[in-house]
Amino acid sequence: MTARNGQLYQLSLTGVIGGLMGIFITRFFGGGSRLNPDNILERVKHQFRQESPIEGAWIEKHAVPFQKFAVKSRVYYGGITRYEDDKLVQYQFVADANTGSVLDIHRL
Repeated sequence: MTARNGQLYQLSLTGVIGGLMGIFITRFFGGGSRLNPDNILERVKHQFRQESPIEGAWIEKHAVPFQKFAVKSRVYYGGITRYEDDKLVQYQFVADANTGSVLDIHRL
């Protein structure tokens, strides 16, 4: 092996090892992290408050498996109660545990 080929080999090997370490560190420290359910609930409450005051709200503290069509994730279930036309109306929502995005919401 010439000196130039040896340097290219070392660079390639270093790049592969660095990439593998990056993947490992991402998965170990941040790949499976979930958002705090209380923070997700505050975001949802904030969105509902833009339309009208809310009377109450709740969210489950444990993420559960969820599948909608081919998409699988872990979610928190929660609910919001508010007055609409002088009547209490309840909504249930499903929020992604990793991103906080509301995946589904429906009026009960």
